[in-house]
Amino acid sequence: MNKRIKNIYMAGAGGMLGEAFYRIFSKKYNLKCSDIDTNDKWLSHLDFTVFKSYQKDVENFDTDYLFHLGAMTDLEICEKNSIKTYLNNTTSVEYAIKISKKLSIPLLFISTAGIFDGKKDFYNDDDIPNPLCHYAKSKYKSEILIENNLSEYLICRAGWMMGGGKNKDKKFVNKIINQIRDDKIILNIVNDKNGTPTFTDDFANNVLLLVEKNIFGKFNLVCEGLTNRVEIAKEILNHFNLSNKININEVNSDFFKKKYYVNRPISERLINKRLNELSLNIMRDWRVCLKEYLIRDFKDI
Repeated sequence: MNKRIKNIYMAGAGGMLGEAFYRIFSKKYNLKCSDIDTNDKWLSHLDFTVFKSYQKDVENFDTDYLFHLGAMTDLEICEKNSIKTYLNNTTSVEYAIKISKKLSIPLLFISTAGIFDGKKDFYNDDDIPNPLCHYAKSKYKSEILIENNLSEYLICRAGWMMGGGKNKDKKFVNKIINQIRDDKIILNIVNDKNGTPTFTDDFANNVLLLVEKNIFGKFNLVCEGLTNRVEIAKEILNHFNLSNKININEVNSDFFKKKYYVNRPISERLINKRLNELSLNIMRDWRVCLKEYLIRDFKDI
């Protein structure tokens, strides 16, 4: 693609990742950001599962690059509502592919470390996925559709996401923060799940670098450093000087089986092999990112 990028359309931008993408990309590009949930003033309403509306909105913006950011991500909700999951996470991507082909523009798609089965300690960009649940299957199916139908695309896989602040972070970090706010003195943390965090700011900045370099392909995009849930929880408590006031009770995943019953990989650790090969890896260590995130978004703790 030799055309200079001016206008980027971001579909499904109302979540924690969209917040970082808007903040970082708006400094350099004209953006139109849409979501079914217009929870910020910079968002316009769009349901990207409605093809004609999606296509019309992208076309009317004179879009140079389409970012398909949104998805259903709650594993339990996805498992209970498989039809809705594939509509949001796969069919909508088929629509994005059609739009990209019609307009001859590149497509960015966000995938996940969860597409692997966790039988290996870590996974690089070229390892073969084996998804365990409907959410992961819907994401992997979309990866295949994009690779089979487009030549100019970015598939970027995130790990354990952190970012978005108290209003948009629905993941592990904010769950721990909320327990701290509720004056919990014991935190039950699983000790049998391993992963690599992904700070939304670093993720967006690294995607920005790939876009500016006109790079296409499939990339793992996670923070440096392999870790687990217990280690992350300890870092959060240490940051707020609460290690002597709040205890961590290590449990296995069966402890939360009623609430989190969907089968999750033991390891979701990714390695940024392809980024490193291209010398384009600007993802920082997860501890550095976590500290920056806590200082910026959780000053009131």
